[in-house]
Amino acid sequence: MLVERTNNDKIVITLSSSVDSFGLQRLIDYVKYLEATSKSKAKQSDADKLADEVNASWWDKNRKRFIK
Repeated sequence: MLVERTNNDKIVITLSSSVDSFGLQRLIDYVKYLEATSKSKAKQSDADKLADEVNASWWDKNRKRFIK
C-alpha cells in the first residue's frame, strides 16, 4: 500500500488488486461519510432525533402493509 499527499490538497492511496473489494467499498463509504460531515455542526443527538422522526413517519405510512 502506498499513501501520498498531492500538491492540490488530496491524498492518493494505491492498493494491491488482491484487496477484498467488499471491505474496500465499506472503507470508501466511511471515508465519504467523514468527508461529507467534516464541516457539520450537527450533534449525534440531532441526527438520532431526525432518524426517529423519519422512521415514525415511514411506519405511519406503511403500517397497513405489515399489520393486517
